[in-house]
Amino acid sequence: MRIEIATLFPEMCEAVLSTSIIGRARAKGAIEVQCHQIRQYTLDKHNRVDDSPFGGGMGLVMQAQPIYDCWKAVAAMDGQPMHTIYLSPKGKTLTQQRVRELAEIPRIFMLCGHYEGVDQRVLDRIVDEEISIGDYVLTGGELPALVLTDAIARMCENVLPSAEAYEDESHYNGLLEYPQYTRPEIWEGEGVPAVLLSGHHKNIRAWRTEQSIALTKERRPDLWSKWSKGQ
Repeated sequence: MRIEIATLFPEMCEAVLSTSIIGRARAKGAIEVQCHQIRQYTLDKHNRVDDSPFGGGMGLVMQAQPIYDCWKAVAAMDGQPMHTIYLSPKGKTLTQQRVRELAEIPRIFMLCGHYEGVDQRVLDRIVDEEISIGDYVLTGGELPALVLTDAIARMCENVLPSAEAYEDESHYNGLLEYPQYTRPEIWEGEGVPAVLLSGHHKNIRAWRTEQSIALTKERRPDLWSKWSKGQ
């Protein structure tokens, strides 16, 4: 898996992607992530990559030329085709199922917009899909790109210890994850559910499933309804 991130703030992305699980995965070669500075591809002598919107309005719009030239240059770095994603509040809302599908794609290019957005012409030219991480607006596409990269990377081989590390988590199988507990056994007078101390793995699995179903039904009835129809 190779992920290319086109951004005006590569240092922001690198600060996150160089640490913790993703940082270790990159260091050992389990996943490749490269951050590309869009500003390096501008033809403007002042390194500008934006201008006022036609038709008037507040803010600035990122220009097509620097983005397109960046995309072409990155595409030429590797023979594999790129699946291009624009992080946008107008895109389809990200789901765990879509993350699973994206994790099967060998090479992904993520475009981070900024200011008031991106010239539509370059989006029409290069983008395969637009993805939103929720029904709200951020100042730029860097945080959504980092969220998407993290979600995809952790499902790639050799990033987590095993598939079990994510298969029991919320949303993977359509349910929310069951409650978790660790030492000490008694904290502030409250104990751990007895079944988790029993050593009876079948009963533990049954309890966890019951808890997942109950939590999903209570907190996300939309997910529970969809899951229950498939049972």
